[in-house]
Amino acid sequence: MAVGSSAHGQPAKLYRVGVILQGGPFYTMVDGLRDGLKELGLVEGKHFALEIRDTRGDLKAVEEAARSLEREKVNLLYTIATSVTLAGKRATANIPIVFNAGTDPTVVGLVESFAKPGGRLTGVHFLTTDLTGKRLEILRDLLPKLHRVVTFYNPSNPSASESAKEGREAAGYLKVEFVERHVASIEELQSALRVFRAGEADAYVEAADAMVSSQAQLIIDMARAKVLPTMFQEQSLIPKGGLASYGVSFHEVGRLSAKYVQRILMGTRPQDLAVETVRKIDLVFNLRTAQAIGLAISPNMLARADKVIK
Repeated sequence: MAVGSSAHGQPAKLYRVGVILQGGPFYTMVDGLRDGLKELGLVEGKHFALEIRDTRGDLKAVEEAARSLEREKVNLLYTIATSVTLAGKRATANIPIVFNAGTDPTVVGLVESFAKPGGRLTGVHFLTTDLTGKRLEILRDLLPKLHRVVTFYNPSNPSASESAKEGREAAGYLKVEFVERHVASIEELQSALRVFRAGEADAYVEAADAMVSSQAQLIIDMARAKVLPTMFQEQSLIPKGGLASYGVSFHEVGRLSAKYVQRILMGTRPQDLAVETVRKIDLVFNLRTAQAIGLAISPNMLARADKVIK
């Protein structure tokens, strides 16, 4: 029997799920959640309602949204990205939280262990922070003359700092200069993108920073104007003009997380649901973007790709 259904024909209970995200490509996870809940037999508007709070890269707004949703007594919080989940956890006391986290949730204190989360949080871990070095390696293979690569991130974000550390270490053994631009807000990021000059770096690589990722289209537009190759974590950005991505499918992360939402709404405690990890990684290239910036992708690199947009 689906959540909220009634054997006696009574009106189904409508469960309210508070969704907090930073915007941008993270909406792909919300689409995945909707599809996953539909596969489980749950109808939006009949069995559940998503109350979405797009905080547009502002972690203070995340805390305010989380507190507000708990006061409004939604049935659970659904938080997208590690930094958002940490802020949501800080701001609330009792509400269960289902998360999608790109950083090991045991390292940042979201759960006690993957098998036994403990507390009121559980969800899906997806590889992204740990792939920063690999993304840099792929960029080097794609651009043999790569000397300098730039990234933008907020150093107060634990996931972003760990991601930058991975990039720094990879740059060391690849003999590439890793240019780190610190931005503490969307306004600082926008300013950094405006003043960025062609020639300051040979390529851009994305660090695991949800605030920066929420502004991915701005980065794509800047890179197009400055003829700068880009490497992202989320493949949905590649049809929008990114050159390459190496990471999990955000849609699949959202789809997998639906069963956590369903089971908690049915009464299962978060601490009894083991955290799962999405490990399928795709390499995606956009040949139109490559052509626009005058880059020829070698046949060997194209052969390595899981998807190629022509």
